Amino acid sequence: MQVWLFRFIAVLLPLLLLLTAEWLLRLTLPIQAVPLFIENPALPAYWVTEPDITRRYFAKDAPRPPVKMEPGFVLRDKPANSIRLVVQGGSTAAGFPYGVGASLAGMLEQRLKRTLPNKHIEVVNTALSAVNSYTLLDLSDDILAIEPDAVLIYAGHNEYLGILGVGSSYLTSQSPGATLLWLKLRKLYLYQLLERGYQALFSAAEAKPKQRRTVMATVARHKDIALNSARYEAGLAQFEQNMRLLLGRYQRAGVKVYLATIASNLANQAPFNSTSASTEQLAKLQTLTQQLSQQPDNRQALQQLAALSKEPQASASWHYQLGQLYLQLAQYDNAKQQLTLARDLDLLRFRAPSAINNIIRQLAQEFNAVLVDSEQALAAHSAHGIIGKDMMLEHLHPTIKGYFVLADSFYQALYQQRQFGQWPKPVPAALAWQERPILPAEEFAGQLRILQLTADYPFTDAPIAVQFPPAQNVQQQLGRRYIDDSIDWLGMLQQSIRQYHQQKDGDMLLKSLKIVADALPHDGVANFQAAQILMQARRYGEAKSYLQRSLLTPTAPAEAKTLQQQLNSLTP
Repeated sequence: MQVWLFRFIAVLLPLLLLLTAEWLLRLTLPIQAVPLFIENPALPAYWVTEPDITRRYFAKDAPRPPVKMEPGFVLRDKPANSIRLVVQGGSTAAGFPYGVGASLAGMLEQRLKRTLPNKHIEVVNTALSAVNSYTLLDLSDDILAIEPDAVLIYAGHNEYLGILGVGSSYLTSQSPGATLLWLKLRKLYLYQLLERGYQALFSAAEAKPKQRRTVMATVARHKDIALNSARYEAGLAQFEQNMRLLLGRYQRAGVKVYLATIASNLANQAPFNSTSASTEQLAKLQTLTQQLSQQPDNRQALQQLAALSKEPQASASWHYQLGQLYLQLAQYDNAKQQLTLARDLDLLRFRAPSAINNIIRQLAQEFNAVLVDSEQALAAHSAHGIIGKDMMLEHLHPTIKGYFVLADSFYQALYQQRQFGQWPKPVPAALAWQERPILPAEEFAGQLRILQLTADYPFTDAPIAVQFPPAQNVQQQLGRRYIDDSIDWLGMLQQSIRQYHQQKDGDMLLKSLKIVADALPHDGVANFQAAQILMQARRYGEAKSYLQRSLLTPTAPAEAKTLQQQLNSLTP
């Protein structure tokens, strides 16, 4: 008995010493945890998402991707009549390159407020560029703490080249188990102190000059991850394991999950990196292309093309060329098959392979999540059912129309589930599109960001100078100034408000005021102005919600109380 007691003490004592050291460090050192939701200093009634959340995954002063989370606001005390949704995912879920107005959170919140004006609607964005399933899982405890009614997930493209991805420059360990353990250890002050000490001892004595590059240019370490290779399978295993843990956590908490399939550009994005087809096969394809260009119904050439397509070939560029030829021949099923193979065989994995969507469908069924088939929705709005430049800006970020279709797929899923009761008046797609919460200046700025993105790796071998198109109107001038950092986002919106007010454009003025009010819930004046114009439009339920938000602030105008009385007399 004494031997076992001695062994127990021997094991317990180091643990107690470590716990004591951790407690003392938390009392004495300025090391702080990085919570997902922090107090909004402008109005403590709200939490706001931590914009620099990637600090969770890097030591202080360590190089990391230049990505920030768009601020999302949530009331600390959840109202009784509220619907609180949380969005998780990567850059597409976050609305890149347009910002929050194009994001799932932005587009869904404005449409749901219109749909259910007597409910307090919160669609909280926690998505950001370059993250994958590790971050989704890591943030889930913070998300559950704010008591969401549902979580909406659009993710899967960054399992290979995102932060902690298996082919990323920001990889911690090849072992998923070790990476999950590391994520837990990083929350300890003792670990962070040791990490800082290590960094101070072994970091380079002279800092290298920094060159401004895109996230895509800095994140890729392994550029040749072949289909079915060990690293390829590791990416799938990582995604499935983390998503299984994530969905299980939400299921145990009783939180409904809406899990979407993901999409990428098939028709107009050539593979980034590919092996070459044989000289013989390339010659055959070139001959057939010439013959079919001159005579598209050449039966013999078509038969030879069909036989050539069936030959086993691991070259992504080869299948892309075949897909383009089938598109020219209007054989769209064959084209889609070849273009999908080209995407799946692309060695530089900035686009998720088909296997990721297979895992998503399987897990949605296993964990009773609502499957949102966003890929099919985008394909249905694409020429010939093949997702291309009409829905995608480049390899995987949607156009404004593509973002609207993506948000609509979630909106329709929410409506069909009846999770929040009957919807008396669902908002038609045409009206929602007209009222999309993004201004032409923001749309133009997004187009310029894409020009910057595609002027660097992997779209070019080396960064090239960007040539912006000239601005054609006031809104485009504002968007260009925003990109040039000569005006901030709020200044761009405020000048837009003045422009629309002078032009007496009521619809765009209302849209602009609502965008500002939603971005600044602590601004009593902005929310009061939005309430006023909504009341003039006889949208009393929405006006009431903005007015209530205004009244929470110390900057609410004196007239707010009078407007409240008027609205109370007009609404039940």
